[in-house]
Amino acid sequence: MSNLQSNKSIKKTPPCLLVVLAHPDDETFGMGGTLAWYASLGVQVRLVCATRGEAGEVDSNMLKEFKSVADLRTHELDCAARILGLSSVDFLGYRDSGMQGSVENQHPDCLYQASLEEVERKIVVLIKQYQPQVVVTFDPSGGYCHPDHIKINRATEKAFFSFYEDATNCENAHYRPQKLYFHTMPVGKFKYLVKIMPLLGKDPTKFGKNKDIDITQIVAHEYPIHAVINYSAVEKKRALAAACHASQGGGQEANPLLRLMNHFSGKKDTYMRAYPPSAHGWIEKDLFAGIE
Repeated sequence: MSNLQSNKSIKKTPPCLLVVLAHPDDETFGMGGTLAWYASLGVQVRLVCATRGEAGEVDSNMLKEFKSVADLRTHELDCAARILGLSSVDFLGYRDSGMQGSVENQHPDCLYQASLEEVERKIVVLIKQYQPQVVVTFDPSGGYCHPDHIKINRATEKAFFSFYEDATNCENAHYRPQKLYFHTMPVGKFKYLVKIMPLLGKDPTKFGKNKDIDITQIVAHEYPIHAVINYSAVEKKRALAAACHASQGGGQEANPLLRLMNHFSGKKDTYMRAYPPSAHGWIEKDLFAGIE
């Protein structure tokens, strides 16, 4: 039994999980099962989203009731957050940068153009505000090398460790987040896909609706797995939250990368523990393991 499950009946400040991501839908497509599971246990699950997904591909018919792509995707995120049971959603105020090399990368307000130090400072403010025990973000390659995902990984990692650099001068010297995790992709199974696609006449470097996802880059970055969260008990919540992101293919799972991730995951989300270092070799089943 996990610490959370065993302590659920004890009346005290609920534990907090802070999740720092880049776009509306990252919270559901990537780790929605984990977030719904912890919310169901009474954890304060708080989402930090860097952008409002302005660069996302959206069918024009879906924009009839919205002023912009950003408004639509924010509405979709609100829908998913309610279903997952998130305690709060905070935006960092940047614009979606699009995929690497796209014209969106050059927009002065996009996350790609922001200084790493500025993004870090904004995340530090929210860590101080919510005081989470556990922080979760993307892996260092951003899952599939999206520049916004990579930027958020780097900024979140810097923000987390800033609480360990000089505790004596820190405003909240009495507080430190205790654990940092990176969400990981099922790389082993993607390796098989890279081998089989050319045999089917498909190019693994040009995957997805816009041919802008390079699966060979996904398998080039493999990270150790230190924690596995089984979300089968909240699978339906995750599916309903995914359906909220209809503009990104969540409803019918038209997004090919999403379909693959769901097929490969087996109703489990996997994580690398970035801090404290994992030295024991066993797989955690609870991100709050060892936290009192």
